[in-house]
Amino acid sequence: MIRALWTASTGMEAQQLNIDIISHNLANVNTTGFKKSRADYQDLLYQEMKSAGASSSSSTMVPTGIQVGQGVRTVSTEKIFTQGNFKQTENPLDVAIEGEGFFQVTKPDGQVAYTRTGEFKVDSDGRLVTSDGYLIEPQVSLPADALAITISADGIVSVTQPNMAVPTQVGNIEIARFINPSGLQPMGKNLYLPTAASGDAATGTPGSEGFGTLSQAFLEMSNVSVVEEMVSMIAAQRAYEINSKSIQTTDEMLQTANGMKR
Repeated sequence: MIRALWTASTGMEAQQLNIDIISHNLANVNTTGFKKSRADYQDLLYQEMKSAGASSSSSTMVPTGIQVGQGVRTVSTEKIFTQGNFKQTENPLDVAIEGEGFFQVTKPDGQVAYTRTGEFKVDSDGRLVTSDGYLIEPQVSLPADALAITISADGIVSVTQPNMAVPTQVGNIEIARFINPSGLQPMGKNLYLPTAASGDAATGTPGSEGFGTLSQAFLEMSNVSVVEEMVSMIAAQRAYEINSKSIQTTDEMLQTANGMKR
């Protein structure tokens, strides 16, 4: 009977982590480019009390055995990279990726990180940077006298300058994709780092085979659904309660057994 106490406790721990993940999703419901997470679970080892297929006599065998499970454990937290809704901003430096791909940014230590957030700014040298000042890769610099900025669906950045009838191309925005984006390591600030599980980044021109296209003056919003997360929260709460009820019931049964007299 003590087994039930430990089994139910694993269920409570799993649902506690589930609530942590749901809370993180809800906290980032308005975070640009945010991708929600999901917890994946596995049942624990089974205690085998009778093996299926064991001989019950010289001519018969046991059709089903007796195995008692030991509970549950969280095996992974997976990022879900479904497309978020688009929000029109009318800001020419806001860019959204429609389809697969990540923007590439260079961290201060020289390491390349990846993001779905296209809230770009211009630094004092006219270079396109993120909200934290990280340069996009490859670098794109805008002239000081640029009157208008155009970013095409395939990543060509052009500017209109005084006394020039034809826009001038000043750079290209390339994007990267991974064979397993769920294997990327989230590091905060809307950035991801590659891992052995994600595979190496494959870079290319937006709109080419396997890569999404760019939409200027749009931002990709979080793919978190408040209604879905609230339903998941209710289900997790009820699962937590029923596991705690199992512990309470087991305790009452032990109390009954301890109170028995000859």
